[in-house]
Amino acid sequence: MTLRDPLAFAGRVELRAFESDCLRDNPLGDPHVRDVPVYLPPDASGEPGADGPLPVVFLLAGFTGRGQSYLETHPWKRGVVSRFDRLVATGEAPPAILVMPDCFTRLGGSQYVDSSATGRYADYVAGELVRFVDATFATEPGRRAVVGKSSGGFGAMHLTLRHPGVFRAAASISGDCHFEAGYASQLRPALRHLMKFDGDPARFLEAFLERPDLAGDAHAAINLLAMSACYSPNPASALGFDLPVDPYTGERVAEVWERWLEFDPVHAAQRHAEAWRQLDLLYLECGRYDEFDLQFGLRVLVRELERLGVPHEHVEWEGGHFGTDDRYLEVLPRVIGALRA
Repeated sequence: MTLRDPLAFAGRVELRAFESDCLRDNPLGDPHVRDVPVYLPPDASGEPGADGPLPVVFLLAGFTGRGQSYLETHPWKRGVVSRFDRLVATGEAPPAILVMPDCFTRLGGSQYVDSSATGRYADYVAGELVRFVDATFATEPGRRAVVGKSSGGFGAMHLTLRHPGVFRAAASISGDCHFEAGYASQLRPALRHLMKFDGDPARFLEAFLERPDLAGDAHAAINLLAMSACYSPNPASALGFDLPVDPYTGERVAEVWERWLEFDPVHAAQRHAEAWRQLDLLYLECGRYDEFDLQFGLRVLVRELERLGVPHEHVEWEGGHFGTDDRYLEVLPRVIGALRA
């Protein structure tokens, strides 16, 4: 008798190498050939035409993470996919194909946007990977959702606002929104850390890339540079982007901050509300004690959605920004149910 590992997937995960034209020759020199983890539920071969078609959920990782982070199978800290797989196997969650893009950059992340400073990550996910997955696996046409946490939650909002019709449902878990709440408070800690490098972001970045360390205010510093690369790129700048704050005085640079706000879901919803009205489900949640104050940002966004008449679900739960994998087990069945309705 052969004993099977009780933590093994009932379904399976495939790693497919994908060569991206969107990411080829990107400004940061990051790889354009990346492994794409894809989870297939039990009894699904995944081959087009072999099984009944299944809905697809794209899972977007947070800042400094990538898709592979969802695959942890350690007995003490099983990851999102392993736990979702167990729910599907026992009939407690509906089956779906899960796709986990790797959108990591040298700066820690892409925010899933197109930027001249990082690369075309929105086109990569919402264009290239969507077509690749549909051509490779037995997907249900048009039944596609995007779910993410933190920066991944922002990505879910951004992609559905800017690429209407690609995804039918979206869920943001503690996603970046109302930048005045989430990002503004992190500007001065970032500048505190840059002071160790005479306020020179280039010197900090050189040291950080040689030895990445997120301790103390370093996380705020690399976050400031990464978000600037995503939201305020500038090919004429030495770094390829502009900072929204003066490194010496800490004063806000209004023109640059306005460019950031174009990406803020609170502001973007005003211009692209119709894209969200077309969704089968817009689900937005945050922990009541989020350490980055995103619970307050989400409340501002929800108030704006109510003013715009955009249908949505808003949930607050007892918790903070970290250790939130349990939330996926609440959100994924809800999103997949909306796709199957």
